[in-house]
Amino acid sequence: MDSTQTIVIADDHPLFRGALYQAVQMAMSDARLLEADSIDSLLALLGGEDEVDLLLLDLKMPGANGLEGLAHLRGQYPDLPVVVVSATEDPTIISQVMKMGAVGFIPKSSPMKQLIEALGCVLQGDTWLPEGIELDSAPGEDSLAQRLSSLTPQQYKVLLMLRDGSLNKQIAWELNVSEATIKAHITAIFRKLGVKNRTQAVIALQQLDLPQD
Repeated sequence: MDSTQTIVIADDHPLFRGALYQAVQMAMSDARLLEADSIDSLLALLGGEDEVDLLLLDLKMPGANGLEGLAHLRGQYPDLPVVVVSATEDPTIISQVMKMGAVGFIPKSSPMKQLIEALGCVLQGDTWLPEGIELDSAPGEDSLAQRLSSLTPQQYKVLLMLRDGSLNKQIAWELNVSEATIKAHITAIFRKLGVKNRTQAVIALQQLDLPQD
């Protein structure tokens, strides 16, 4: 039986992908490593893999829009262990990432030795956080992430198109379904997010955007 672990590195910066690649190999020399540089390429890669043991995810990739990319991945692949590797070191963001189901958070500023230590920790099934981080237990924020995670992949696509201002007719044409199907999706989106209209749905989605550096 093949015991090789498959690890995906998702980051749009080639140099940092290379650093992570090196750290993973030092933590686990026989790991099978795959790479993605956007949310679209990541979803395509995950769709073609039978089993991925760990995803190392950058929050600011093309198509990610902050925490919404993580929320979508958690909804579509709830059993996939995700470690966020990010330049963002805001304790509130770290807390929210963990409440959304990530198994660890590694700052990009971490030295190589710490990267290897963190990866070794999560590969053994433990969680890993930077020193001094205490998880924020504020209510409400995690419930929004959980509600977004409950959307199906098709509902998530519809929500993104609503954010872009597309009309029902345009969304139906783009997804090659009927307008009635789109209306049903929108009704389900409103119900799952606990909102009453498009504007509130888009605002909910935007709440998962990250602050600018």
